[in-house]
Amino acid sequence: MISFLDLKKINQPYETAFQAKLKTVLENGWYILGKEVETFEKAFAEYCQSKYCIGTGNGLDALVLIFKGYIELGKLQKGDEVIVPANTYIASILAILQADLVPVLVEPKLETYNVNPELIQAKITSKTKAILAVHLYGQLVEMDQINQIAFQNNLIVVEDCAQSHGAKNNLKSTISNLQSATAYSFYPGKNLGCLGDGGAVVTNDEELSKVIYSLRNYGSQKKYHNEFQGVNSRLDELQAGFLNLKLPNLNTDNEKRRTIAKRYLAEIKNEKIVLPFWDFSDNHVFHLFVIRIENREKLQEYLAQNEIQTVIHYPIPPHKQKAFLDWNNLSFPITEKIHNEVLSLPISPVLTDEEVSFVIETLNKY
Repeated sequence: MISFLDLKKINQPYETAFQAKLKTVLENGWYILGKEVETFEKAFAEYCQSKYCIGTGNGLDALVLIFKGYIELGKLQKGDEVIVPANTYIASILAILQADLVPVLVEPKLETYNVNPELIQAKITSKTKAILAVHLYGQLVEMDQINQIAFQNNLIVVEDCAQSHGAKNNLKSTISNLQSATAYSFYPGKNLGCLGDGGAVVTNDEELSKVIYSLRNYGSQKKYHNEFQGVNSRLDELQAGFLNLKLPNLNTDNEKRRTIAKRYLAEIKNEKIVLPFWDFSDNHVFHLFVIRIENREKLQEYLAQNEIQTVIHYPIPPHKQKAFLDWNNLSFPITEKIHNEVLSLPISPVLTDEEVSFVIETLNKY
């Protein structure tokens, strides 16, 4: 069986180092917001070519804390509208709602699966105060256009980088400008994943970073002194230690993903299958390699019979979820087409050349 993502195999090379790191953390006797978190925050900020990184409990919390931080600074108010892609993972929308803001859904481009900048302007009202750009599947949104729209309309830009660790645009990190903030997830299956939940906010905005440092820790910078009504969402000391071991290999792992993607794009030749768009720049780290096909279930069953595991990201669009009954009657045809047809193929740094060849051959025979 070719696993969709073999996490055991991905983490196996680190086993001895992980055990040593656990011993170090145990012996230090400091288990919350200690040296490992401090080291990772500094290293990841440098990796992202940014000034500040604040470790959080998970990627969803990172997004929520960004929005709540802007609210505390008076740059957003509860009830403000936030533009968000209609086909994103539900966490992007939950973050907006949990900050008492209002999501406004915009259709993506069918080719890239990312939000269509040309459709954003029509959705902007007097209540619109921010754009949440989601770099879906590991490919960067067209941030030049997004930032131009934001500048023209005096909007805040927030980036959901949960799937795009290490993606670059014109040799710059995904931090688009001094006024933006990005949220990362270190869920085990991410390109940079820990062994549990973890997340981070990365920003160049000093004022925002200070507020989020407090908000993630009960609204406190000094113990028992609470400036804000914060939450408990801190990157775990042990998980930070594991991330410190894995971060130096992130670029190499991403390059392995791109190598596999190049083979898929060049060698999968089946007129039934729509391959993803990529301009072969560093703007894609292929967290997922997503194809489209009509009658997806039939292909997925065929691949399973050939011992190739696939996953659907995602089978139900947010506006059709039971959690959002008020949206169920809305129509987003491009989003619905994507969710009805997408299928994610195996892609990871530990996938062998032979396994990649077998996936390609099997698809070409379909």
